[in-house]
Amino acid sequence: MKLLALYAVPGEGVRTVYEIDGGVEVRTALGDRVSSIVEEHPEAVWPEREAHDLYGVEFEGHDPMRPLIDHAEGRTAWQVPVRGHGSHEVAVGPIHAGVIESGHFRFHVVGERILHLDLRLFYKHRGLERAAEGTPVECGIVYAHRACAACAVSNSIAYARAGERVLGIEETREMARSRNLLLELERLYNHLHDLSAICAGVGFAAGAMAFAALKERAQRLNDELFGHRFLFGTVAVGQSVLVRVGSATREVDAITTDEATVWKEMLFNASVQDRLAGVGVLNHAAAVRLGAVGPTARASGVAIDARSDVEPALPEKASGDVAARAEVRHLELQATGLRLRELLGTDLEESRAEAGGDGDAVGIGRVESPRGETVCCLEANDGAVTRFHLRTASYRNWPALAEAAAGNILPEFPLINKSFELCYACVDR
Repeated sequence: MKLLALYAVPGEGVRTVYEIDGGVEVRTALGDRVSSIVEEHPEAVWPEREAHDLYGVEFEGHDPMRPLIDHAEGRTAWQVPVRGHGSHEVAVGPIHAGVIESGHFRFHVVGERILHLDLRLFYKHRGLERAAEGTPVECGIVYAHRACAACAVSNSIAYARAGERVLGIEETREMARSRNLLLELERLYNHLHDLSAICAGVGFAAGAMAFAALKERAQRLNDELFGHRFLFGTVAVGQSVLVRVGSATREVDAITTDEATVWKEMLFNASVQDRLAGVGVLNHAAAVRLGAVGPTARASGVAIDARSDVEPALPEKASGDVAARAEVRHLELQATGLRLRELLGTDLEESRAEAGGDGDAVGIGRVESPRGETVCCLEANDGAVTRFHLRTASYRNWPALAEAAAGNILPEFPLINKSFELCYACVDR
């Protein structure tokens, strides 16, 4: 039994969403005081803390209940206490030197060795889920769409599929093809960006620039096909749009061929590989315990992928380090190239599906984003959203990043962070 999501419903209780034997089951614990499930599902720590902060739900057995969203209390309330001879703290953020989102990293170290990392995010809580309430299901997609630019497609499709489940709409073959195309295009530019960031993290400028140039070509292809570099506005509930593929297949072939060349240069550069191997290890047991998803999980040997028709890409050595996370992205880029060639074989026709029956009380949409499985939960009444919850892959993987940081030296953290390449915006929803 796999936990997909947990969220509070005001005035009713707490919903837990599980994958059981390949299907999805939604359970409800009534009231504002319920039993914690963190003993059985450690990945529930964050969502229980969130439900407590935002909706006042008390979880019996979850002790201490540290604040997650609520930043009103002092730092001792949210930190894990670390004591011992020679230990001290190093604070990084929430304001950073680069133009990035706000995130606070509080390192507990002895010398340069990291003993523990406390994360504090949610500095720009935008209230997107609450803002969606009351809007027609078809219109509420804008809130998922704008949660994060780099995950705009993944979040939108997860919402669209959840909305279609609520409205009793069956996804057509052409809709599925269009969405698969969009997801692979989003994966293409994101993975190229991530490999560029890893190269930058070890000072390999040639690789960083080469992968960045390939990302630029991938985003220009997005613009050519759909009119937007980040693929904004390409997903709607119950429909897809006409797409003229033109010469896109040739460009995809060229990008993936060039990516393989740059990867070889990176692979056979001994000084680069020395910096990647054994750094930021997330072992298999920790990945399973924390419910890690996507390339993060697969690099640790956890063979999961929300795409039912895709064999999970596992590295040659599932060591769970920076090297393995980079290798998974390379393998997935090559697989994405093959999938895109198939999807771009002919033009995509516009398709619209109509409601065909009673919808689900709780619609669940699942998508394999570039960072892993994203889950959207949607509830509605008379066609209007009553509850919208978006559990992104980044939200699930942030605790895994903190786990992987422990035991490394402080100067290695920027590289470890880049190898996860998680979204701040996806949690600041």
